[in-house]
Amino acid sequence: MCDEATSELQRSGFDAITRLVEGAATIAVCAHTSPDGDALGSELALVELIESVWPEKRVTALLADDDEVPRIYQFLPGAERLVRAVDYHDDPDLFFCVDLSRPDRLSDARAVLERSGGVAVLDHHPADEVTWDAGVVRPDAAAAGVLVAEYALHLGGPLTPTMAQNLLCALVTDTGRFQYQNANGEAFRVASALVDSGASPSDVALHVYQSDRVSYLHLSATVMGRITTFERGRIAYSYATMADLEANAVPVAECDGLVDIVRRVDGCEIALFLKEVPGGKVRGNLRAKSDRDISVVAREMGGGGHPSAAGFTVEGDIDRALAVVLPKLRALYADGGDGR
Repeated sequence: MCDEATSELQRSGFDAITRLVEGAATIAVCAHTSPDGDALGSELALVELIESVWPEKRVTALLADDDEVPRIYQFLPGAERLVRAVDYHDDPDLFFCVDLSRPDRLSDARAVLERSGGVAVLDHHPADEVTWDAGVVRPDAAAAGVLVAEYALHLGGPLTPTMAQNLLCALVTDTGRFQYQNANGEAFRVASALVDSGASPSDVALHVYQSDRVSYLHLSATVMGRITTFERGRIAYSYATMADLEANAVPVAECDGLVDIVRRVDGCEIALFLKEVPGGKVRGNLRAKSDRDISVVAREMGGGGHPSAAGFTVEGDIDRALAVVLPKLRALYADGGDGR
């Protein structure tokens, strides 16, 4: 579903992955820490795909963190089978990274990767170096779910309704309901194939976007009331403290959508949302509504991501994090500039 040159490289990568899978008896599949809809949907679909094509394999779906599946993603088929990495003690023949290619984003699961026999990757984040034995990494893909869907088609295996549902959630969430700049033709073609295979867009919308608890809406109102703009309105910012989360009984895992509240500010080109997380740290979410590459700033902060959607985690409190990241964002407008 991509151009011919990319397709040839992708087919070669898929074939290399297949050889690794065929040579493994035990396989652990894992997405990144603080998993979102793309991470979880892609992982669960890949696990089902491997088990469908190679029923003799023993496949385990891992959670990178010692935590629960975020509430809004618990409806995903197979979510109940996810195992915390800290509770997984085998030495798998193959460790499969989905929606990440950097070991430092594996949290507790990094130890599993380091004792595995080989590593495969399906990811759409930019990678500075190759740390895997076989993989496909395509930053131009709208979601990791796109690559899992195309791997399923490459294998000629069944694209079941449950796989399609998981992959549609992956695609819908990583394109912001097809509102982000990454919502390209390939994304729509894959989405069409998934719906034809039994995925329900209304079911994804119901669970992910239309089932907010009242406490979350109250927190959203607090975040909305704190929105501040800089650079003549081109940077919009807000935040949530641990006290806010505790007062509203909202876990950190349910806060990913708050950055989109900030992103809605008319005239803003960059949205920044900071939230305190346990351990004396602050997690930052960045979104761009123009062609500015905010992933550059995220990498400078020790994180990463895409040109229009990125994140980072730093030590300290909200004020310290803002004091460090805001000058970097303002620098994108240096020299009069449009920062491009």
